[in-house]
Amino acid sequence: MSIEINNESAIEVDEAAIQRLAVYALDAMHVHLDAELAIVLVDEGAMEQLHVQWMDEPGPTDVLSFPMDELRPGTEDHPTPPGLLGDIVLCPQVAEAQAKTAGHTLTDELLLLTAHGILHLLGFDHAEPAEEKEMFGIQRDILVGFAMQERRR
Repeated sequence: MSIEINNESAIEVDEAAIQRLAVYALDAMHVHLDAELAIVLVDEGAMEQLHVQWMDEPGPTDVLSFPMDELRPGTEDHPTPPGLLGDIVLCPQVAEAQAKTAGHTLTDELLLLTAHGILHLLGFDHAEPAEEKEMFGIQRDILVGFAMQERRR
């Protein structure tokens, strides 16, 4: 898998952990090994511009996902075709505030947001209650599985 991480924000983040989570999540969703994903971390000003431009909503947000080839989850026997999964944009400043409110670390929040963004790239949404239940259940399973894997490292 090709996962490129570019931190354009002023906040130092654990890029290696984000990379490991992305690999874990893509593997769990049976995404082809030749899929490509870009993760960019930006400051609040850049995130606000993207939020206004693409979502027509004011202020910065925590994560935005920009799917490219509209890949969907595969199965063990039939992974997704190779292709461009898309881009995830994270805002560490917004994530840091959310992490404090939730009582966990910035890294934990960024891992949650990365998993969330990957699921959006794979076509999941949470606009309707049933969609939210499915997406957040998969997100939780990814985060729990990843945490267990990290403990074994």
